[in-house]
Amino acid sequence: MTLIARRRYLVCYDIRDAKRLRRVFKCLQGFGDGLQYSVFYCELSPRNKVQLEAKLGDIINHKEDRVMIVDTGAVDATAKPTFEFMGQITPVVGRHTVII
Repeated sequence: MTLIARRRYLVCYDIRDAKRLRRVFKCLQGFGDGLQYSVFYCELSPRNKVQLEAKLGDIINHKEDRVMIVDTGAVDATAKPTFEFMGQITPVVGRHTVII
């Protein structure tokens, strides 16, 4: 059995409408953890990333809103930490995949 490599992403968004903003926030809660206002940390398989992009694409107004997805590298136990914080620290929770 081959494991699909998951990658870490920062998803940042600027949504102009309050209703769409709530929908984007709820959508992202299903894929990752909030770090700051309008910033989520997600560990995604390639399939999960496509699903997230499709869901966000259906929610946002492509002429008014903006979503940025930043690939910060592979999810790997040996990888160096990819986040540094100044001021109040938001813990980055590692998600682990369980295959049954």
